[in-house]
Parts: sequence; structure tokens; C-alpha cells
Amino acid sequence: MPPDAERFPVTEEENPRTSNLSSRSSLEIVSVMNGEDEGVAVAVHEVLPDVARAVDGIVERLRAGGRLFYIGTGTSGRLGVLDAAECPPTFGVAPELVQAVIAGGYEACHRAVEASEDDAHAGAHDLEQRGFTKADVVAGIAASGRTPYTVGAVEYASRLGALTIAITCAPDSPISQAAEIAIVPVVGPEVIAGSTRLKAGTAQKLVLNMLSTATLTRLGYVTGNRMTNMQTRNAKLRERALRILQAESGIGAGRAKEILDSAGGDLPVALVMSKTGCSSDEAASALEKSRGVTAEAIALVRKPR
Repeated sequence: MPPDAERFPVTEEENPRTSNLSSRSSLEIVSVMNGEDEGVAVAVHEVLPDVARAVDGIVERLRAGGRLFYIGTGTSGRLGVLDAAECPPTFGVAPELVQAVIAGGYEACHRAVEASEDDAHAGAHDLEQRGFTKADVVAGIAASGRTPYTVGAVEYASRLGALTIAITCAPDSPISQAAEIAIVPVVGPEVIAGSTRLKAGTAQKLVLNMLSTATLTRLGYVTGNRMTNMQTRNAKLRERALRILQAESGIGAGRAKEILDSAGGDLPVALVMSKTGCSSDEAASALEKSRGVTAEAIALVRKPR
């Protein structure tokens, strides 16, 4: 370790296993990268209790009407945008339920806007502009754990009384100290020193996958391991919806198509219809009352009147 390593996080250290990377062949480069990646899942495994604790907290807040916000800069911010964007098509939830805030705005999703990450007040301002309240949850994503924009946002959320989560790869960093729950998979120095889009980015993506998937599964937007609340926006997804409808309801392909058509292509509506015999309007009304949770909507329709 360099003598002045204390001045910068582990994500900035040089990796002795890749010191001669620039002189290696293509196969050697990708092989050493693959070898380094093997430790990422192990690092995430070590922090699973923290991930589970975060999921429990998010579930509690969302059940009470709160929302989940990811916030970050650069690669970390883009990973938050990616995970949030996947929640509506996968789980059928409103886009407002899981939101992503990235320094520099959505232009930063496809073009680097590095200077924006140095503003310690901008993160708080961006959350405030989204109407963030103490009922919500913020997950600050920062590989180095010291990005002023993200740390400032987490500190602001903490002052409001919201649930705060840190996702970082640097132990004892400012963001992990600012958050109520710190998720810190330590993946070590990158193949290219400081390039946290690599191992750190992979670890963050794994954690985000778990947070959204476990949370929305526990909230009822998955049945078994099936995406029973998915949106049928193209031919592939409609075919998947038909398979889910058949498997969940024990009906044939023809009947599944008939019900899905009657439901206007809405899978949750079709599932409620197929399991209760109600009309599409009754199914839609029950789903609205149950916040889109299919099992609860079915129970509402079946409830004696």
C-alpha cells in the first residue's frame, strides 16, 4: 500500500496484481479482470445482513406510503437510474415509487458531468425539488464514500428524519457514517486504479438488484418467482404474460388469450378476473384499492359482501 494511502479510499489504490496490465495480451487482460471479479460476489455476501436490514426498512416505509430514492454521481448515479427505470416494467409499480437522482441531471446518464459531484448542497437541493420527505428513503450510492453531492444528500435526508442508506465500497467513509444503514462490500483496488465502474460498480449493481427485487417481492408484486405485475408493452412481454396467466390460473392458451384480451392486455387485471370470475372493471377497481398487489385484489373481490 502506498505510504499516503490514508489520504484516499481503497477504491483509489493501485492493484499490484495488474501493475503490468498495459503490456499484457487481450486474453491476459480479460483473464485477470475475470479473476478480480470473482471476489465481488464474496464481498457482497459478507454484507448481506446489512442489505436485508435495508430491505426491511424500505418495505416498512413504502408500506406507509413512502418512496425510495437512489442518489449518486457518475457511474454510481447511472446505476441508480438503471435500477429505478427497471422497476415499473418488471413489477408494474408507478415510476414515482422508486426514483433516481443523478448529479448533473439525466444528461449525466450518457455524458460525464464530473464537476457537479463536488457541490455538497446540490444533492440536498435535488432531493428537495423532488418533494422528498421524512416518510421516504434515500440510498446514497458512492463507491469512494466521500462524494460531496451524495454525502450532502444523505445528511439532508437524515436531518429530515427519513431512512438513510449508504452503498459504498470504502469502510468508515463519510457517507457510511452519515447513513443509518451502511452497506459496504469491500472489493479492493480496481484493475485500473480508481476506475470504480469495474469491481465497485459491479458490487453496487448487485446490491441495487437485491434492494429493489427483495423489497418489491415482499410488497407483493411477485408471485412465487413470476412477474405477475409486469407490463405487456411488446410482443415478447405479451407472450410472457400469457404463460404466467396460464401457470397461475391453470387454464389453457386459448382461454388465457381471451381473458388477457378482455383485460386490455393488463396482466394483473387478467389474473384477478381469471381467479375470481369478476369483470375487468371490478378487477381494476380492486387493484386500485390494493395498490396494485394482485393477491390483495383477489382477496378483496372474494370477500363476502
